[in-house]
Amino acid sequence: MDPILFTKYLTDRKITFFTGVPDSLLKHFCFYISSSENKNITHITANSEGSAISLAMGHYLASGNPALVYMQNSGIGNALNPLISLADNDVYGIPMILLVGWRGKPNTDDEPQHVKQGKITKSLLETAGIKTYELIEEDVEKIISNAVNYTTTNNQPVALIASKNFFNEYKNNKTEEYKIKREEAIEILLKNIPNNDRIVSTTGMISREIYEIREKYGQNHSNDFLCVGGMGHASQIAIAIAIEHPEKNIYCFDGDGAFLMQMGGVSQTALLQPQNFIHIVLNNSAHASVGGQATVGSIVDITKVAEGFGYKSIFKIKTKEELLNISSKIKDIEKPAFIEVQVGKEARKDLGRPPRDLHKAKKDFMENI
Repeated sequence: MDPILFTKYLTDRKITFFTGVPDSLLKHFCFYISSSENKNITHITANSEGSAISLAMGHYLASGNPALVYMQNSGIGNALNPLISLADNDVYGIPMILLVGWRGKPNTDDEPQHVKQGKITKSLLETAGIKTYELIEEDVEKIISNAVNYTTTNNQPVALIASKNFFNEYKNNKTEEYKIKREEAIEILLKNIPNNDRIVSTTGMISREIYEIREKYGQNHSNDFLCVGGMGHASQIAIAIAIEHPEKNIYCFDGDGAFLMQMGGVSQTALLQPQNFIHIVLNNSAHASVGGQATVGSIVDITKVAEGFGYKSIFKIKTKEELLNISSKIKDIEKPAFIEVQVGKEARKDLGRPPRDLHKAKKDFMENI
């Protein structure tokens, strides 16, 4: 489906406000609505799916027109609270269109973290009272028309579900200034982390690159817990491990999008003050693993946020030389510590993935700690 035509079908029906959290299945649609071609729409990339639902509600209250909220199906959980407790017709009755990327669709090959979500996507939405429409190219305009009519007539959110490869390519021609490559930054950091310490890493490219670097040097993977899903929750897993094992330094390798999505959880640092916790945010100001759509990581000074959250040592790293310097003394800095490393968005095309036997990976990590 041409994302330009898809968007026209929506704007023709007064859907001109777009918000959400990017998904790889929807990236070409996101590229288009983010482009300078669009003068007649408003587009906001939200930090979380729940925030996007709230933005959509605000738009409706102000304009009387429904908004479109896009997300990967793994984000449905984040969206359900405001959907059920505010937008549902049993409460305020706020119409809106959800556009959901169907990762892990039954009878398709996908990563382990998407399988369960794929199985329950439609039933989960329908249990919440959200009517679903699976997008079929030949009937798209009719489906959108039916969905808009349903949501406005019933004052109830509806969902359009898009399978893999539903959208045709829309070229994103944005370029970026050179920064240190993320994988290079991770490799520098890993070389300076003692073997007795442990790592928890966020979902997406960061965990994949950690796994690849371990493979490159023939290193054991049992020091690392790779969060293949659960965007934004790695830091809380890491803090809990740090409290349980004060004799080890625990490192969280995080991304700016993940940090921003669940930032409230990170505030626990101020209360808990784990003396063995080092939080590393690799900030490329983008949702890199789903297409490179921008976050607010280039605007928000997250080191100032970290200061407010009670981290004792705070560093903003912009160059390879600065990174080499801080990495050489990383184990000795006062903790809890926060290190922001500004990196580029690019990743290797042949980047592998962590092993599919995640139960064994969990067991190895637990036995090794």
